[in-house]
Amino acid sequence: MSRTGTVYLIGAGPGDPGLITVKGLECLEAAQVVVYDYLANPALLESLAPEVERVYAGKRHGNHHMRQEDINALLVERAQRGLTVARLKGGDPFIFGRGGEEAAALASAGVPFEVVPGVTAATAVTAYAGIPLTHRGLNATVTFVTGQEDPSRPDTRVQWDELARTGGTLVFFMGIKRLPHIARRLIAGGLSPDTPAAAIRWGTHPAQHTVSGTLDNLAQRVEEARLQPPALIVVGEVVTLREQINWFESLPLFGRRILVTRAAGQQGQLARALDRAGADVVAVPTIRIVPPDDPAPLHAATAALDKYRWLVVTSANGVDSLFASLGQHGKDSRALAGVRIAAVGTETARALANHGIHADLVPADARAEGLATALVEQGVKDQNILLVQAAQARPVLPETLAAHGARVEQVTAYRSEAPETLDRERLLAAPLDYAVFTSSSTVRNLHRLLGDAAFRATLAPARTCAIGPVTAATCRELGLTVHLQPDTPAVAALVDAIRTDAATLGPRHQRGGHAPDTQGDTP
Repeated sequence: MSRTGTVYLIGAGPGDPGLITVKGLECLEAAQVVVYDYLANPALLESLAPEVERVYAGKRHGNHHMRQEDINALLVERAQRGLTVARLKGGDPFIFGRGGEEAAALASAGVPFEVVPGVTAATAVTAYAGIPLTHRGLNATVTFVTGQEDPSRPDTRVQWDELARTGGTLVFFMGIKRLPHIARRLIAGGLSPDTPAAAIRWGTHPAQHTVSGTLDNLAQRVEEARLQPPALIVVGEVVTLREQINWFESLPLFGRRILVTRAAGQQGQLARALDRAGADVVAVPTIRIVPPDDPAPLHAATAALDKYRWLVVTSANGVDSLFASLGQHGKDSRALAGVRIAAVGTETARALANHGIHADLVPADARAEGLATALVEQGVKDQNILLVQAAQARPVLPETLAAHGARVEQVTAYRSEAPETLDRERLLAAPLDYAVFTSSSTVRNLHRLLGDAAFRATLAPARTCAIGPVTAATCRELGLTVHLQPDTPAVAALVDAIRTDAATLGPRHQRGGHAPDTQGDTP
């Protein structure tokens, strides 16, 4: 008889992927099957192995993809096959998340399970709105209330008079459509109409929108702002603290949709920097890095490095391919001891540093032209130079060095090519504020994948950012206006340029960007 698998009921937090717990991530990475809600940020699924089964069980407002009974049966069936199952739920599984029902179904079927608590929307969403649930001198209690009671019950289980008398903070889940009713019941129960209150939509997302007021006028303000579900409602004196500690919505790039086109797995530094600044990072890879058609020349060169005076690398991808080749020969950075090393720019130099290598030459002009000039100034006549580059590299560097008497051996370290598909839904969900291109290939491939008309229409609202002059020239060639190009072709400089530019434009207007249609611990 096969062993029954384990089901992990994991709270993923209310939307910001960084709010999942360490244990939650560990259980997710160990899963063979992931059953996920609509709220679960797609970023949490990107690191899963290809063979992991993904089952969408989302529940959007008014549209349940799977009935709860079917979800319960699915969890039991997969576990009884002996599989490890991660049930990824928004917020915390046990706070208005129906995790208790799923746990009971698993227990009845004799299926082992564990509950991994998550950061509930009540604490995370309010914190991101600058509203602490408790504050000394303002309240002594916090109460979580569902705004949608079980519709099969003819009576109410919410004791409105008692809620009104608590004197603490009240948090209502899934209650935005019933806000006028909630306000009337609380006021009728004795709570002052002037009690501060707020409604927070898409909390912890870059599209977060907060409307503040009082219990008496919040419903009207929400209607005027056209605030739709999902939203959390907070009632209590702590709402007044938002004016002082509204940190998230004050971030320099808050709410701005920024397209990042780097290859999958290589967006980290850029995406993290933009995310920390509050941006809604739209990661749509338009290139993928693949091995060269013939790796033999690279392997032969790395096996005989001592014959070269200079090793020249023109990208971080080239550095990674070089060291992968060294590893296949049982070598490491010590094999470069007798070779001088030149890097085209700071990003490439940083990639070398990650392998314990300090570049001997990093020109200020981080282009092939700048690197060629700097090498020529060093003196290259009659010297053997190994040039490690991409298959599609421009011929400027080898031609210039050869013209000055160098013996240049070019080896292809990798190829970049367009991906087979593009995440059009994510890309086209709402207008872009910025489009960031870090190579000519990313621009050309996006143009090819979208087609000229869609390319121009999609990027028309965006301010185009090119990391360097070559990329900028490609953008212009394809009909784009280049708004930003940092003085230094580096990720940090690119992010700084966007932040400075955004500050000159002023606060971003709320325009209903793309975000999940559920909020936190929803049933």
